[in-house]
Amino acid sequence: MIPREILKKVRQIEIRTGRLVNDVFAGEYESIFKGRGMEFHEVREYVPGDDIRSIDWNVTARTGHPYVKKFVEERELTVIIMADISGSGNFGTRNRMKSELMAEIGAVLSFSAIKNNDKVGLLLFTDKVEKFIPPKKGRPHVLRVIRELLYYKAGSRKTSINSALEYLGKVLKKRAVVFLLSDFMDQNYEKLLRILNKRHDIIGISISDPREKDIVDIGLVEFEDAETGEVVFVDTGDDRLKKGLSDKRAALFETRKKLFRSMGLDSVDISTDKPYIEPLILFFKMRAKRFR
Repeated sequence: MIPREILKKVRQIEIRTGRLVNDVFAGEYESIFKGRGMEFHEVREYVPGDDIRSIDWNVTARTGHPYVKKFVEERELTVIIMADISGSGNFGTRNRMKSELMAEIGAVLSFSAIKNNDKVGLLLFTDKVEKFIPPKKGRPHVLRVIRELLYYKAGSRKTSINSALEYLGKVLKKRAVVFLLSDFMDQNYEKLLRILNKRHDIIGISISDPREKDIVDIGLVEFEDAETGEVVFVDTGDDRLKKGLSDKRAALFETRKKLFRSMGLDSVDISTDKPYIEPLILFFKMRAKRFR
């Protein structure tokens, strides 16, 4: 039995994101993701004018007559919401925590997918795969995906994007669109990400909070690392310390951007202090131009 407060929250997310899908993202999703691939349909006898590169030589050899392969545009996609639910997501100094923002974005993408008759799956990870829900169609299935995004209790607080990518590579046999939602506070995942991005269409959605790079002067503060549990005391009035942290964060951000560009991986940067609609729309529009 699902608690009433959870059902209420899921319903609120459905209403809010449903309006966005209908009013804002209508047509954008389909123009970007639909028809990006071709799938085999049948073989038929060769007729003059057919491209000789489409000849099926195996069938031709068996029958003694030339046959060609016929392909049709692949209209049904598999969409995977791959969400980082490690401890660092439980941070937010503005309207919501990073994990809450991640769940709402996952809901928008899921509803966009089922509106276009695509399958949606979910992979939740920390430093291990916490839960995998195989791709399916339909509203009840998407509501389950949203419920897990909002309320799943992780068994670990650490992060390993590499472990999640390794698992995904084993369970996904067919090309998929993969939305990787994370704050990317991890390392050593570059090699496997590059390999999987050649097999699938991976889009990185980076979630951040402004206080992760700009610390406000509020004196001596006790900080606990959300993933390791380590406690340190920080003098937020120390300008050298603040600059050092800010520079380190900026360097990590720039390194990640260069990495994604080098492997042709699309990405969107979203912060907890700003509406996520604008960067998503901008991403959709910029990507759509490339496929026209």
